[in-house]
Amino acid sequence: MAKEPKKEVKKKVTKKKVAPIEVVPEVVPTVAIEENPEEIITPIEEPVVIAKAGKRSAKALKEAEELAAKKDRKSSDDDEVNKPKKIIKPSRTRLERQGKKIRELSKLIDKTVVYELKDALELAQKTSPAKFDASVDFHVRLNVDPKHADHNIRDIVVLPAGTGKTLKIAVFSDEKIPGADITGIEAITKLLEKQQLTFDVLIAEPMNMAKLGKFARVLGPRGLMPNPKSGTVTTNLTTAVADAKKGRIEYRVDSTGIVHVAIGKVSFSLDQLNENAEAFMASLRSNKPSSIKGAFIRSFFVTTSMGPSIAVKVA
Repeated sequence: MAKEPKKEVKKKVTKKKVAPIEVVPEVVPTVAIEENPEEIITPIEEPVVIAKAGKRSAKALKEAEELAAKKDRKSSDDDEVNKPKKIIKPSRTRLERQGKKIRELSKLIDKTVVYELKDALELAQKTSPAKFDASVDFHVRLNVDPKHADHNIRDIVVLPAGTGKTLKIAVFSDEKIPGADITGIEAITKLLEKQQLTFDVLIAEPMNMAKLGKFARVLGPRGLMPNPKSGTVTTNLTTAVADAKKGRIEYRVDSTGIVHVAIGKVSFSLDQLNENAEAFMASLRSNKPSSIKGAFIRSFFVTTSMGPSIAVKVA
């Protein structure tokens, strides 16, 4: 009998269950790096290649930088425009910035009124806040142009009541002049060589002016150089000394066409101030140039050394 073929027996394969593998993230250990500026590696900048022409040329690169800077400026300007405007407080007037005492005394003066000369002098005495014997000053604006020779107003006037100052007079002469505090050419020369100007007025004779020429740089800036226009160069030394002691003043228009002069002290009586004021105004009006047609005096103010100003009528 033929043998039957063996049947193939299929083996049953059982799959084993495999537990899932957990993926643990790799932990990189952190190492504290001490900050050491010497060990910081800076990136190496690549050199800019400048071409002869085109966008990489020196001219093109410069124009690009200027354009970028212009855009930055424009953007900053736009930011400033959009900023809210600051509220600017109005500035205080000059009177508001003054001290309390001056503000109180200023209430005695009506700024809308132009006073008569005598009333203005009386007000000036009342409104002087200084603790010392202040000067009474005149400020007269003239209708002149000092650039023209005939408009350069300058004169000397002797005030009847004096200036209120005690002046030390020096006479550059060997003569003994009554009233002079210092006399003698040699004595005054020694003082000038040492630049010891211990006098207020220097009077000299015309023949001795050549000896004072080398001291012009010492005397000139201080206004002590003798001058024929100021009456300090004369042959009549006795009269010049007496006038200087009595109260002779020199006035001159400045570059803006204003004459500033002190005509006395607050301690003077009202009559004394009025006499000095009339003498000065008479001298000033007598110097009116013939080329001026119309008003000679534009405005006139009286004030003291530290006091408020008072407007005066111009006759």
